[in-house]
Amino acid sequence: MRERDSRMDHASSRAALADVVAIPVTPFDAGGGVERDTYRALLRRLLDGGVRALTPNGNTGEFYTLTPEERRLVTELTIEEAGERAAVLVGVGHDVPTATAAARHAREAGAGMVMVHQPVHPYVSRDGWIDYHREIADAVPELGVVPYIRNPLLDGATIARLGELCPNVIGVKYAVPDAARFGAVARDAGIDRFVWVAGLAELYAPSYWAMGATGFTSGLVNVAPAVSLAMLEALRTADYPAAAKVWEQIRPFEDLRAADQSANNVTVVKEALQALGLCRRDVRPPSRPLPEASRAEIAEMVGGWSI
Repeated sequence: MRERDSRMDHASSRAALADVVAIPVTPFDAGGGVERDTYRALLRRLLDGGVRALTPNGNTGEFYTLTPEERRLVTELTIEEAGERAAVLVGVGHDVPTATAAARHAREAGAGMVMVHQPVHPYVSRDGWIDYHREIADAVPELGVVPYIRNPLLDGATIARLGELCPNVIGVKYAVPDAARFGAVARDAGIDRFVWVAGLAELYAPSYWAMGATGFTSGLVNVAPAVSLAMLEALRTADYPAAAKVWEQIRPFEDLRAADQSANNVTVVKEALQALGLCRRDVRPPSRPLPEASRAEIAEMVGGWSI
């Protein structure tokens, strides 16, 4: 019975990944700590806006600047607010003991999935990549596991081998900016074996969707849930002119986030939330708040959106 329930849980998790997978920001208070009430309010806004998949401790949540205690707090707050309204995919990473401990905590807190951040070690072999993810996946067989891939050298055969060894690896968040490469990797790994999530958000979602993705991640959704969900609906119905219209609308905003190797990726989102009166603009190093001259541009930009 336990094995059957596990398979059912993974089926539900697979379905949840084929959606807008929101990466919530982590708001900070005037003292620099996590602002719990604001975080809860931002989550409720996402849920009320129709978001059904949440990734606490993602890169838009400033994962690498949070302490272990803060990451656990964010995980617990997200699961509490989500309840039965959304699937929760908890970001884990760092060294293997830290990642496995975080995955076990996510399981105990009630999450259904974990997303494994790309290893930050400067020397990553393909077999070592498999070993890293296998240790995490084996620690939480009840949870769906989703590797986050930003390495263009990682091939489909390597992902396929991980899937053979770990049945609970159910999806892949693919964030290499190359749609042709994505299409090849997905097919070599197994287009139907994994749920393929476009990990570079709305600007890449249409091209990745055409090559087999069925969901996409989003940081912009923090600012305008309706805009992200409009993109999803357009892609699901193959209404590519409508998808292109959303793409054109958000391109200036996403271009600001992507500039200088995404130096202001989180900063731009938090600045937009500040303009809407929803969150302080504070970010932690190595990010920095935007200069004054850029703030009005973002406020004007988001003011014309369907928020």
